[in-house]
Amino acid sequence: MNKTILITGASSGIGKETAIYFHEQGWNVIATMRKPELEKELTELDNVYVTRLDVTDPESISRAVSDGIERFVKVDALLNNAGYGAYGPLEAFPMENIRRQFDTNVIGLLETTKALLPHFRSNKGGSIINISSIGGKMTFPLGTLYHGTKFAVEGLSESLHFELEPIGVKVKIVEPGAIATDFGGRSFDFTNDESLTEYQPIVEKVMAGFAPILENAAPAKVVAEVIWAAANDDSPQMRYTAGEDAVELVAKRHELDDETFINAQKERFGLV
Repeated sequence: MNKTILITGASSGIGKETAIYFHEQGWNVIATMRKPELEKELTELDNVYVTRLDVTDPESISRAVSDGIERFVKVDALLNNAGYGAYGPLEAFPMENIRRQFDTNVIGLLETTKALLPHFRSNKGGSIINISSIGGKMTFPLGTLYHGTKFAVEGLSESLHFELEPIGVKVKIVEPGAIATDFGGRSFDFTNDESLTEYQPIVEKVMAGFAPILENAAPAKVVAEVIWAAANDDSPQMRYTAGEDAVELVAKRHELDDETFINAQKERFGLV
């Protein structure tokens, strides 16, 4: 029997590339997204079930999980990929946007995981692969909300490992660097209030500093390949970096003390 993976946020970027990659490797794929009626490519593939799942809508999560299990009988892996990045001065964000960032990147991940845990527990096996980021190990300026969610993903994933390992369920964390997806487009929520004049110098410098980072972004397939490796790795390894910049930056963060690393970040964005 072919193995099956359920992917959230499969309409574009890392999620879509991973759906295609796992399909090419012979897996069944439950490709979930908020607007499946707009998807054209994945619907043409055999053994790929495209269905609606909005991580902020608990009913859609339950329905997608139950329908996916009914379609393929068994789910072997869950990829919690759905998310976006909220950047900008904290003071400029309405509380509605703040809650949306955490509801999507953290609460939605937990809700989707909970929906599949009874299935994994009854099968005494399964893999949960959570998409974090190098932004879950280090920070960029103006990313208070985004980094807050990714640090949360790192912590909850590591702790969840303790309770799930004894029942045969693996927890893996994938930490991409800059990836050529639509993170700079619809998956990027930049909020600013120009009337808050004190923040405008750092806003201008940081936005300019992101340009060269995104220009050298790796293709999404790089992450899909790392996700594949994680899903098929029975070793105790928990964290997997994706992209050359991720490997370099995470290594530097481990190597350097806080002051040295933060000063290097300030220099990167011209803040000193």
